[in-house]
Amino acid sequence: MRIALFGRGRMGRLVEARLLDEGMSIGEVFTSDDADRASQKLAERLEGHDAAIDFSVGSAVPRNVAACAAAGVPIVEGTTGWGEHEQDVRAVVERAGGAMVIGENFSVGANLFYRLVSRAAELFAAIDLYDAFIEEAHHAGKRDAPSGTALRLREVLETRHLPEVPVASTRAGHIPGTHRVGFDSEADQILLTHTARTRMGFVSGALLAARWLRGKTGVYTFADVLNAMLEERTAR
Repeated sequence: MRIALFGRGRMGRLVEARLLDEGMSIGEVFTSDDADRASQKLAERLEGHDAAIDFSVGSAVPRNVAACAAAGVPIVEGTTGWGEHEQDVRAVVERAGGAMVIGENFSVGANLFYRLVSRAAELFAAIDLYDAFIEEAHHAGKRDAPSGTALRLREVLETRHLPEVPVASTRAGHIPGTHRVGFDSEADQILLTHTARTRMGFVSGALLAARWLRGKTGVYTFADVLNAMLEERTAR
């Protein structure tokens, strides 16, 4: 596969290193120097790629996705902080017959964590004795707070009838990412935690999604990718 990369920050450099380790081809690498280029110019440079992976900044996502859609290149979108544009971005991909996987967190472990939290929330909502809360911590350079993962966890809790869940965010040092979901009562507290030891889990998930996207059209979430994989394993 020939992969284009948007962003050459921490995550972008890790993706690049993993591609080299796996013997995959790195195509165009778009950085902040390309910030003023129109999506059509980017689309011309994207032609011939099998997929693109975006770990850039939220403000660049609409342009990056539009460029990939115009070039017919599937994109794995790992950038957060662009939620207000999601409806428009999805529409661009669908009109062009493109393909995209969206993930606020591409860690397989984190996505399985969502499922554990969902089941726990179902149990605690039925008992109605506990208040839920979320705590998340990331490195000082992370721009968005709360994190996309924390917002997704809150959605999971809300769908299980646990509304108005508070989220506390910490930005300090070099923390890769920690998310805690707690259920607190007068008598006790249960705490579920996912801790990312390194960012390589995000890289592995993004590459998995890029491979899965080949030959597909439409907009998917990383949960859709995992569901398809689990169904395939179950069917064997």
